[in-house]
Amino acid sequence: MAKNTTSTQFRKVDVDQYNEDNYVEETIDEQGDVINESEVIALLNSGKSVDALKLVLSNAPVRSKNVDLKNKAFKIVCRVILSFKSSQIEDAVSKINDSNVDVLMKYIYRAFAEPPDNSNALLLSWHEKVFARGKAGCIIRVLTDRRGV
Repeated sequence: MAKNTTSTQFRKVDVDQYNEDNYVEETIDEQGDVINESEVIALLNSGKSVDALKLVLSNAPVRSKNVDLKNKAFKIVCRVILSFKSSQIEDAVSKINDSNVDVLMKYIYRAFAEPPDNSNALLLSWHEKVFARGKAGCIIRVLTDRRGV
């Protein structure tokens, strides 16, 4: 049994700093995450869909708070995703890196929420292939991440 129960020296951690109300979002440079639409269209027109996918995922405005920028990026990513044929999806997913797999899954879930025209079957194919690559951890990271796309 403790002899000195009135001592407060054990209370050195400020628990209030971990309160959710005191959470401060990171500030970022809005110009850092910009997708060059003309470059993406040029890659798509030249048949380099995988390179276009890598470009849009690596420059995705994940940390931005600018809604217009995120909406523009979403439309570009949807255009790139829908340009693939079902037989090309697995090859494309295998060529992107692990951090971009999570970003791609974020865009797929947003596309499920705001579906482009006649894209449900293709989106399900994308989800299947990305899930096979990223496993359940990819879905958990996407659903728990505060930063949306």
